[in-house]
Amino acid sequence: MIDLTWRLFSQTGNIETYLLLKELEERARGKGNSVQQEDEEVSSIDTKL
Repeated sequence: MIDLTWRLFSQTGNIETYLLLKELEERARGKGNSVQQEDEEVSSIDTKL
């Protein structure tokens, strides 16, 4: 999944894809955010669109 996300980002330059990539990498390392923090991050991203 991380490789697919990276390829998509490298082809489009979409910042949301990059942020998804970083979140997937963080979860893969076992350092996932709490549900509350994720909700806050998603809300923050939604308001910036």
